[in-house]
Amino acid sequence: MFPLGFLFLLYTAVEGATSPISCYNDQGHSVDWLYLYKLPHQKHKQDEGLKYLLMDGGSEGWTEGSGLVNDSAGALGRTVGQLYEQKGGEIAYILYNDQKPQGRGKKGTNEDSSRGGHTKGVVLVGKTQGFWLVHSTPHFPPVKEGGEFSYPHSGITNGQNFLCVTYPLEMFKIIGEQLQINEPHVYDCNVPDSLASVLPSMAEVCRSARGRERNVSLSHSAHFSSHESNRSVSLTSLAGTNFISFAKGASFGNDLYHSWVAPALQSDLLVQFWRLSEGILPSDCSANWKVLDIKTISLGETTTFHTTLDHSKWAVSTGRGAQDEAGGWICVGDINRNKAEEKRGGGTVCQRDATVWKAYRNAVQEWYPCD
Repeated sequence: MFPLGFLFLLYTAVEGATSPISCYNDQGHSVDWLYLYKLPHQKHKQDEGLKYLLMDGGSEGWTEGSGLVNDSAGALGRTVGQLYEQKGGEIAYILYNDQKPQGRGKKGTNEDSSRGGHTKGVVLVGKTQGFWLVHSTPHFPPVKEGGEFSYPHSGITNGQNFLCVTYPLEMFKIIGEQLQINEPHVYDCNVPDSLASVLPSMAEVCRSARGRERNVSLSHSAHFSSHESNRSVSLTSLAGTNFISFAKGASFGNDLYHSWVAPALQSDLLVQFWRLSEGILPSDCSANWKVLDIKTISLGETTTFHTTLDHSKWAVSTGRGAQDEAGGWICVGDINRNKAEEKRGGGTVCQRDATVWKAYRNAVQEWYPCD
């Protein structure tokens, strides 16, 4: 009986020169999953605002990135860069962001970015596998046609979070269905006929986006009206790691974390989100499971910052609740805790892992108590 990690490496090696699409680390090795934390710019430390920390299945915690986050040879550059290297028609991709790239290629849709899903991500799939990257960075990444990997200036000042997971082909049908519920702002996509029959939900997301670009009379909300207001599903990575995807649409009409994720995971949650928006929801202890807004984060011995410098959106269980030797929960997503986003689509992807949980839980220094 071979361990799952060995089978993942063996599978990758068998496909050989075709270099199947995958998440990559700084060393250029394909990995099953990867967390990347882009640190905020701190002027008093003369920080470039481009440094980052990494963690994958082989890590014992956060490790410093080998370069800067805008380096095409780094983990983010190697991973997202696959989009621009693929020249054939045998890949499917969906780029979505409620703050689309500026001045690069297509203008994207004409949708009001204050409506629809508050979502950001990259889906890239080949014949057998691909990755789903959930992130928090505005105007990222560039469109495929005529583009190349680059990191936007708008993503430098504040902290940003990324979760990349490598999935087998069949998982992307479910991921496409989750995106339909999220109501994303898709600004570039393509699902070739060879993959559309296998991934009909992804093809539908792409067709809808193209229809809106052509000003077809098809409203965003009407298009997704046949889908659930919210749904959680299990996703299994290529090497067999379990994740849970939580996706909500505008009709859910409530806070993602307090109304759903905390009771679903049966855990109190500490939540990091962008606090400089209007209508911030305070820490909430009104139900069985508490949701506490994070105030101060410390990553390493020298990097401590207030959450007003952090644009990332993640949640970590406090340690009370459904936790055993498997560790607590960590969730990385794309939606904030505020009044407006109760009525917008968005979601989070959660993993139960002792090492990852400890890294995020230890990063939380202070939080806002309930009133």
